[in-house]
Formats: sequence, structure tokens, C-alpha cells
Amino acid sequence: MEVIAKSRFIRMSARKVRLVAGLVRGMDATPALAQLRFWRKAAALPVYKCLESAVANAENNFKLDPEKLYVKQIMVDIGPTLKRWRARAFGRAAGIRKHSCHITVVLDERKSADSKKLAAAVVKAEAAEPKEKKPATSKAAAAKPKKTAQKKAAKPSKE
Repeated sequence: MEVIAKSRFIRMSARKVRLVAGLVRGMDATPALAQLRFWRKAAALPVYKCLESAVANAENNFKLDPEKLYVKQIMVDIGPTLKRWRARAFGRAAGIRKHSCHITVVLDERKSADSKKLAAAVVKAEAAEPKEKKPATSKAAAAKPKKTAQKKAAKPSKE
């Protein structure tokens, strides 16, 4: 069962928050909270609060076990931009844009079959990879002689 929590109008750029959101995407909820708690980015706090709220919603409203939850989806959308100005030299004004964002966290319960499928997919992907890869050489690189050796040989020495 999917559990959703939203934090809206966070006074931070969506680009900065997406950096933190990418860290916890796909992780189990408890380790994700621990990771966010000690990550030294300002954007980690609102993501932590939203994720903590989603875990509390799952535990209290849907009676789900927090240990089985994982971050199925985390989205950071842009919010409204506050436009301000700052006085500059010669009577001009420079614009200042104060960005905001909306964070949406979707948690889901991890089933034992899901983890088995994931492990099987990883093993299958590793088996499908070729074991030895020969270095790729392009025709253009093989056809061109090195110019540095020619230049050194062509220059007469100054004696």
C-alpha cells in the first residue's frame, strides 16, 4: 500500500533539494532517515521531515511496519518564485528570485518476493554482461601518426 506525504512551499531551490532527494530514492525508510539526519546539506532537513511524516502516516494511519517500508518515489517540483529587487548603482535595480519547491514522498511496503525479484534481476544482469572486453580502437586513431615525435625529429638543435 502506498503512503504519501507532501511538504509544500519549502523556501529552497528545487535544484538543491533534488540533490538530496536522489540520495534516498529507492532506499529503505529507516536507513534513509539515518542518512539524511547526518548529511550536512541544508536541503536534508525538509526532506528528512517529509520522509519522517510519511513513515508516521504509514505507521499510524495504515498500521504498516516501518522496517518494511522503502522510498518508492520522491519528487521535488518547483513552487512559486518570489520576485524581489535590490538597488544598484546609478539608480538601477537588480532582480532577485527567491525560489521555493514542493516535496512529495511515496513509501511502499517491501515484500519478500520483491527482494527476491530484485536479487534475481541483479544476478541475471551480471550473467548477461560479457566477461572480457577488448579495448576499442577507432580507425581514425590508428591511421594518424603521432605529430609530437615528428616535430622533435624535424627541429634542428641550436648549438
